[in-house]
Amino acid sequence: MYEIFADLHVHIGRSKSNKPIKITAARSLNFENIAKECVEKKGINVVGIIDCASPYVIEDIEEFLKNGEAYEIKDGGIIYKDKVCILLGSEIETSEINDNGKTGSAHNICFFPSLKDIKGFSKEMSTHISNITLSSQRADISAYYLIDIVEKYNGILIPAHVFTPHKSFYGNCTDRLEKIFKEKFNKIIAIELGLSSDTFLADEISELETRTFLTNSDAHSLPKIAREYNKILVEDISFKEIVKALKNEDGRKIICNYGLDPKLGKYHRTYCETCEKNIPGDAPVTTCPNCASKNITMGVFDRIEMIKDKKETKSPKNRPPYIYQVPLTFIPGLGGKTIEKLLNTFETEMNILHKLSKDDIEQVVGEKIANNIILAREGKLGIQEGRRRSLWTYSCCCTINQKIDIWWVILIIHFFIKFP
Repeated sequence: MYEIFADLHVHIGRSKSNKPIKITAARSLNFENIAKECVEKKGINVVGIIDCASPYVIEDIEEFLKNGEAYEIKDGGIIYKDKVCILLGSEIETSEINDNGKTGSAHNICFFPSLKDIKGFSKEMSTHISNITLSSQRADISAYYLIDIVEKYNGILIPAHVFTPHKSFYGNCTDRLEKIFKEKFNKIIAIELGLSSDTFLADEISELETRTFLTNSDAHSLPKIAREYNKILVEDISFKEIVKALKNEDGRKIICNYGLDPKLGKYHRTYCETCEKNIPGDAPVTTCPNCASKNITMGVFDRIEMIKDKKETKSPKNRPPYIYQVPLTFIPGLGGKTIEKLLNTFETEMNILHKLSKDDIEQVVGEKIANNIILAREGKLGIQEGRRRSLWTYSCCCTINQKIDIWWVILIIHFFIKFP
């Protein structure tokens, strides 16, 4: 048994032939580039690419397997350079009837052991989705029926970013997953927490006590891969081993969830779309106290306060710790050139964040930045709560030179507003 790092939610922006897949994702995010990023920069051992049901991506995968550096394995997954296992996944938006009797929608990430399986899934789902070539498209079925199709092709279904206000089960569909999945609820072995929640918040809902929690990046660009990730104990890297870990079988398990503090999440607190401000204070909030507007986006924290059924938050004994950690790109003083210098010396981000001593890092980037990296590793970097942070807020976390650059930008913008 050994420990690995896994990020199981990464998007593809474009196919290699430049066909759009995930419209909001970067063009550089294609199947091959994701594999290379995980090996060469991130140090991620298992990556879930969740747009593999697109026929354009399937073409890319078939081409990728011809280069001699990647191959499918019997236990499921594609191994690249003997360093990373790629799980073939698909994010599907399902149509649900929410607790108010209105139509809601939720995202599901589905993983399959082989290219043959996801090909079959893609073909069948093309009868339920108007454009199977694009990512996260809405199907005309509920997740209750989707899970049967997923299992037909030897896959597993994981509810994605379950608390976010848009496109999630708890966020806009239901107060209990069991209402959606009914007698099939036991087939849900894991849920994805999402960027605005953590283990402490999720364990306020009793039906989740027996479900494994995942922290994934939902990356829309290459640098965002491993923004959140999991440390997992496995025998080797494969689809079969990951499923065993999610089920806590044969000693396989999630050891640790690494993620941002939920207060950094875009949707952590309720947001007034009229005032364009977060609404602090006691939760839950249904009306803005400042302008009396009901045009609000319910925050994750507020939503959980509304639907929780525990008087006291208590995680089950086998729940792994949730470590608040920020990626290198979030750490004050770490610009692109400095990160490149670190990677050239120490190879991967996981090495820098987990394995190196402060003295090793300090020799390359100096004491101040080394201190910040260690603080990030220990979850002690100061954070500021807020959905949309201003230039002022950002400048409070920057170096002196960065602050000067920001204030020059502010002055220039002010000049053009005053003298158009």
